[in-house]
Amino acid sequence: MISPRRGTTTTRPAALTDDLLESLVARVPGSSGATWKLTEVYTGELLVELPQSTQEDIERAFREARAAQRLWAQWPVKKRLEVFERAHTLLLDNALTTTDLIQAESGKNRRMAVEETCDPPMIISHYLKRAPKLLTPKKHGGPVPFLSSSTEVHVPKGVVGIIAPWNFPFATGLSDAIPALMAGNAVVVKPDNKTALSPLYGIRLLEEAGLPKGLFQVVCGEGPDVGPTLIDNADYVMFTGSTATGRVIGERAGRNLIGCCLELGGKNPMIVLDDVDAEEWVESATFGVFGNTGQICMHIERIYLPESRYDELRDVFVRRAANLRIGASYDFGPEIGSLVSPDHRDRVASHVEDAVAKGATVLTGGRARPDLGPAFFEPTVLEGVTQDMLAGKTETFGPVVGLYCYRTVDEAIKLANDTDYGLNASVWSGDIARAEAVAERIDSGNVNINDALATAYASKATPSGGVKNSGVGARHGDQGLLKYTDVKNVAVLKKQVLRARPGQDYDSYVKQMLSSLKLMRRLRVR
Repeated sequence: MISPRRGTTTTRPAALTDDLLESLVARVPGSSGATWKLTEVYTGELLVELPQSTQEDIERAFREARAAQRLWAQWPVKKRLEVFERAHTLLLDNALTTTDLIQAESGKNRRMAVEETCDPPMIISHYLKRAPKLLTPKKHGGPVPFLSSSTEVHVPKGVVGIIAPWNFPFATGLSDAIPALMAGNAVVVKPDNKTALSPLYGIRLLEEAGLPKGLFQVVCGEGPDVGPTLIDNADYVMFTGSTATGRVIGERAGRNLIGCCLELGGKNPMIVLDDVDAEEWVESATFGVFGNTGQICMHIERIYLPESRYDELRDVFVRRAANLRIGASYDFGPEIGSLVSPDHRDRVASHVEDAVAKGATVLTGGRARPDLGPAFFEPTVLEGVTQDMLAGKTETFGPVVGLYCYRTVDEAIKLANDTDYGLNASVWSGDIARAEAVAERIDSGNVNINDALATAYASKATPSGGVKNSGVGARHGDQGLLKYTDVKNVAVLKKQVLRARPGQDYDSYVKQMLSSLKLMRRLRVR
């Protein structure tokens, strides 16, 4: 039986005043007067009426962003980065207000909300170190040693359109924008209607730190209403969300001949080897499955356990899942919060119902919890899941996991790779070298060893993205900033040597050129 909440309260935090909420949504353009009811997930009560942006509103936002970007791009890199030095402090100083906003609009538990607030400062800290080097022009040799050179200059693309998801609205809404802004771009972000408040608050803090007004715009609306106009006006698009929507965005970006980065869905596996420490493994595995109520792109939906220890590891995991504290609270009591909406709760429930109807067994959980709030669903562990079930093949994106038994490591790797997705994977073993050998054979953009997901994502110096149907491109690492730039090649020829000398016949010039190329290779000049 899932533990109920104890001593928790859904009273809205004092910091979330009506004045604060109204001031945040006031910056969203909405000339038609249409609004969307943004509710507190725990209770379903109205928080604020969110303006919905029209096509004209979006086009105006891009015009204003472009005007601001032309001036911003002229700022020296050092001056731009000073804004983010101040923003780093402001974001941390106001982290608890941000946490309250994230919880109210998304329903996640407080631990996850606090950890989400840490992502933009971590991104800032990383790129404050790397951006000066990445954005400094780099001089390279030209085709003729000493007489030619080529300089690599990174220039901003212009205005970047960011479509942020509801599961980590603050982290993705800001963290994807920060390197784009550092590189000299403007940003127009479209948060999900359900979770627009925390990114709006983050933008306010960036402007308080000195980011020019108008440089970071927000537009709101349903994806099909807002997305096409946003893509058509952007110079680059960053999207985090479903594979189906990613295909539509990638196709439209391609027609417009602009680049895009897409972090999409996953059906992420965990392979547990037979030498694992059960007590050490179970805590990380539980978080990897049920963190943010399973609404993490990199969360684990499939766990492969060795036949020799299957019963033991299954029982340890099920026992821990059954005892997770679930509840609606603005304190650190609950380990599991709500799903983002009743609609999403119904989608998760449909996967469980389909699995049970086709022969799977519920080992714990499996039920909605309306007694806790409108969108709560119990942490659920399934056994006997097969590929003909929704929960076996399709991303559930909720607090649901299937347990599988394997006989050999080769079999486990084959099962882990038997998916159209490739975003994240996890390998557990008492022998790191053994785990690394397994990791090399898994088709995934991220593989965590002796962790479920956090180590890979929090390693900001290394690019993070998906393969197969899990995405195109990556965030983080040098690539995470340079993707927001175009490269200008400034080449200099000091003497006219790329042609035959006056009076030299072309046959002798060709002989000289070929000999020179051989000599440069021997001398390792080129």
